[in-house]
Amino acid sequence: MEDTLLLQAIERYLDGSMLADEKTYFEELRKNTPGIDQMVVEHQMFLQQMDEYAADRNIKSSLHQAHAKLTARGDIHEGGELSFKGRVVHMLNRYKRVTAIAASVGGVIALAISALMLYFSPVHNNQLQQLSRDVERIKNNLQVQGAQINEVKSKLPQNSRLVLSGSGFLIDAKGYIVTNAHVLKGSGAIVANSKGEEFYTKIAYIDAARDLAILKINDEDYTPLKSLPYSISKGDIELGDEVFTLGYPRNDITYNKGDVSARTGYNGDTTSWQIQMSANPGNSGGPVLNKNGEVIGILSNREVSAEGVTFAIKSKNIFRLVNEFKADSSVQKIKLPVVSNLKGQDRATQVKKMEDCVFLIKTYNNNK
Repeated sequence: MEDTLLLQAIERYLDGSMLADEKTYFEELRKNTPGIDQMVVEHQMFLQQMDEYAADRNIKSSLHQAHAKLTARGDIHEGGELSFKGRVVHMLNRYKRVTAIAASVGGVIALAISALMLYFSPVHNNQLQQLSRDVERIKNNLQVQGAQINEVKSKLPQNSRLVLSGSGFLIDAKGYIVTNAHVLKGSGAIVANSKGEEFYTKIAYIDAARDLAILKINDEDYTPLKSLPYSISKGDIELGDEVFTLGYPRNDITYNKGDVSARTGYNGDTTSWQIQMSANPGNSGGPVLNKNGEVIGILSNREVSAEGVTFAIKSKNIFRLVNEFKADSSVQKIKLPVVSNLKGQDRATQVKKMEDCVFLIKTYNNNK
């Protein structure tokens, strides 16, 4: 899509002149294309700043006109003092109403800007946004900047519909995957690897309190890995440590990096880290790793009102999750990886060795 045409489409979307079908298509395009979504947000902010600038100019112009009128009438004198002190009191009383109106106008402008920011934020009434991706209305064959998304044969059951998508990663080479519980809001799920190959799964265990869940790949087409290249950490990390993640905010795997900015999550939640990292819907359930290739957390949500403030559930909760799962069912032993083979390797090599271990999770509901 040409940049000019895209900007025109964004303008029509923001001013409400799009037709209903066109608006639905464009909103799906935003969900599936982070770059376009970012352009919409930035353009909205630009328009708000222009409105603020125009309002500021109008207020200054009004003040200059009032000043000129008062000077012409002799109520004030340029470069001098008022004729007598009583006149100051008279002036204050006389223009008290004008001052109040000006203050009210400023308040209305501030409220309007706040309302616009709230309206265009992904979650209207909550401070946190879960990072699962709504895929119920995603259309195939969308042409985005010359890239064609082609429909492929899927392992989704017949008469089912996609509900949410997110990310997950192996905690055992035999096919056990950990993700967020809020990703699994449907009746079932399939997963896809970085090559686009899909596999049937079983929802093995859900811990809604910790927002964690375990999936088990049950598919003859799946070939278990010999081992996992990363480890899962039980310990703490230092503020400022660089971390990175892999996940599926789109249909292909993406990489992102950031820094640990707090040892606790939202409102002092001790089960989470605060990460300074941009994250998009679809990143939920993705692993957060340190430079040594140790999983230190699982991405879960982000703060709506602060740019780049993301939260990750601490990895030691994975050990608790697995222990509860084994105690609650008669499953084969899950062996969590405790040694990282990624330590000392450059980031590109680390990512390449991890790609086969991180999955796109597609949750579905059966239509009745």
